[in-house]
Amino acid sequence: MSNEHTQEVLNQTVADLSKASALVHQIHWYLRGTGFLYLHPKMDELKDQLDEHLDEFAERLITIGGSPVSTLAEFDKNSKIEMTPAVWGKSNSERVKELIVAYKYLTQLFKDGIKIAGDDGDDVTVDLYTTALGDIEKTLWMIEAEVG
Repeated sequence: MSNEHTQEVLNQTVADLSKASALVHQIHWYLRGTGFLYLHPKMDELKDQLDEHLDEFAERLITIGGSPVSTLAEFDKNSKIEMTPAVWGKSNSERVKELIVAYKYLTQLFKDGIKIAGDDGDDVTVDLYTTALGDIEKTLWMIEAEVG
């Protein structure tokens, strides 16, 4: 069986996790106001989690013969996560809502990855997506709880 579709979704995942990590980093730098003391270090946690999954997916892609996108230009071109230049004046709640949009997208991407890798007969990649999906869903639940 060909793994071409699995390689494609893995590369999409690499681009999107890279962009999601940059979004979290941007939010980390631009947080101000109520909630700063706990949200600022939480962004470090979220970025670390995303980067850990990113590394796993990129290494899996290499393992199965693919070539992960690896430049900022490629991440931006291929990612479906929206990100705009940061501005002062957004509330922490508005910034957290940006995360919700990104994490909801990642949830669907990982579900798609499970199906595609399953169709290609790649149980290892299915397992990677399943583990990552659990982490992302839990984080999404926590982020949504923050904004009420």
